[in-house]
Amino acid sequence: MKLTEDQAYLSQYDTKQFDIPIYSVDVAIYTLHENQLNILLVQRAQAPEVGKWSLPGGFVDLKEDSTIEITAKRKLLSKTGVNAPHLEQVSTIGNASRDPRGWSVTTLYMALIPYAPTESFVEAVADAQWWPINDISGLDLAFDHHDLINTARERLKNKTAYTVLPIHIIRAPFSLTQLQQAFEILMDKKLEKKSFRRRMANAELLKEVGEGKPEGGKGRPAALYIPAPGSEEHLFTRAFND
Repeated sequence: MKLTEDQAYLSQYDTKQFDIPIYSVDVAIYTLHENQLNILLVQRAQAPEVGKWSLPGGFVDLKEDSTIEITAKRKLLSKTGVNAPHLEQVSTIGNASRDPRGWSVTTLYMALIPYAPTESFVEAVADAQWWPINDISGLDLAFDHHDLINTARERLKNKTAYTVLPIHIIRAPFSLTQLQQAFEILMDKKLEKKSFRRRMANAELLKEVGEGKPEGGKGRPAALYIPAPGSEEHLFTRAFND
């Protein structure tokens, strides 16, 4: 059978004909702990940048990973032992200066998980640590990871303003007070209590499951909720910071 022009071209194509940049994914994994937004950093055990803290991530496996999202999920699972309830692509960054090994591209992802001590993680417990987001500005992070974290943080603030993103970062069942606190921490902004509760009720995003003290809760029992089916897809027509 005669080969088409494309088939003939591809049969002789040399993938090494052009330079290939270093390609990886990095994941900004967020949680809430002690009323603070925390991010997971790992300490590099190998050169380059050995000993420095960095975002968890790694190289694409050309044989194992059919998409970069699969790469991100695989690396996240290897670092935390869990599948994140929320994982999304934030940005792709590439240049000749971000990695001393050569021209480098990374696709940045953002993940949100309920808090779990690093002792429960799969890999290198001593090398993984939750850091309050406000405490990392003075750290000497590897590569351009300060810039990556800032990019992910801005996405987190902006998207929280018109979605129910915080339901992925607190453990259900939760109280409305806990949910509002999560919104405020992720947005770095105070919200008016009555307005917040009215908007949640009008959107029918939560299902009441009884009354009691939420996990880690103090004080009087309160109504507890879980996300209603499909709530994670909801978009508010007016942002919370309007």
